[in-house]
Amino acid sequence: MLDILKQNDVKATFFWVGQALQANPDLAKREVAEGHAIGNHTWHHWYRRMDEATAKSEIDRTADLIYKTTGVKTSLFRPPGGFLNNGLAAYAKSQKHAVIMWSLTSADTDPHAKPQAFVNNVLKGAKPGFIVLMHDGGGDRHRTVEALPQIINGLKQQGYRFVTIPELLKMAQ
Repeated sequence: MLDILKQNDVKATFFWVGQALQANPDLAKREVAEGHAIGNHTWHHWYRRMDEATAKSEIDRTADLIYKTTGVKTSLFRPPGGFLNNGLAAYAKSQKHAVIMWSLTSADTDPHAKPQAFVNNVLKGAKPGFIVLMHDGGGDRHRTVEALPQIINGLKQQGYRFVTIPELLKMAQ
């Protein structure tokens, strides 16, 4: 995915699960070096309800590793599964993190969908300022990689440009 983004001069925002970052530190370093933004997506990617101590550990442990690995102090947080009521978003907000959701999903976690479905979902649903959800981890992502160039080309043909979440937040101000 990083090669495709680089070839197309597109910057993205990657939300890291701490365990995945621990296993792939060079990937996060490359993302930052190539101008992509980094966000926090918890340590374990749990959906369940958590007490404050667990939510704190999930977010702070990942934030610490992001900083130690990349030198980036991120205030971006995306809750796993988009769950806003399990304790994670509340803790993130208490720490002045921006809780980032998505406007449009490619649906690339659907195990039965073909790559063209991801392309169609994005190209038909895109609107100015939308945040498109795609996944680069959590399993085999060859279908997402296959769809990505078509999504980029299609959005460019529709006149869209690509920005990171921090850039989008600045524009909104």
